[in-house]
Amino acid sequence: MARYTGPKTRIARKFGEAIFGDDKAFERRSYPPGQHGMAKKRGKKSEYAIQLMEKQKAKYSYGILEKQFRGLFKKASATKGVTGEVLLQLCEARLDNVVFRMGIAPSRRGARQLVSHRHITVNGDVVNIASYHLKPGDKVAVREKSKSLDAIERSLSNSSQVYEWITWNNDVKEGTFVSVPARLQIPENIKEQLIVELYNK
Repeated sequence: MARYTGPKTRIARKFGEAIFGDDKAFERRSYPPGQHGMAKKRGKKSEYAIQLMEKQKAKYSYGILEKQFRGLFKKASATKGVTGEVLLQLCEARLDNVVFRMGIAPSRRGARQLVSHRHITVNGDVVNIASYHLKPGDKVAVREKSKSLDAIERSLSNSSQVYEWITWNNDVKEGTFVSVPARLQIPENIKEQLIVELYNK
């Protein structure tokens, strides 16, 4: 599936925060990209521009393109609950995101690569679809042949984040998607209500 493969730092500078994780280049130049990046912006952003920016930030953060993101929004709208919160929960339940959250990969981009290259299993079966939707209780593990990969070992050794809604056993390199995370358990700095307002226009 198509995905954004352009420069990450330029996108992070556009939103004024390191949405792809630690980024030394962003720390050096945290102002917007372009020759007028450091200049003071004139005029106030329109409501539409603010909403659009928030949607783009969410899409880039999770590595999802417009067609798929819109599909997730439609699914969230048809699901019982607060639409914006459900939208983020659907993004968090994607296999590539959970692989990233478990520390198997240092980024969602890296997690997608591990999944597509058949290094990850779900409930014992190899799954190579990054957008695969996990359900509570699903077991996510590193494939037996892939457990000694340097990239995975390095990522796991550098991982320190702990999330209440997933578990990880480093000895067997297997974790569990325990439950759908509540909004407070999702660390992304996204104002999901603005996205809902944009799509409902």
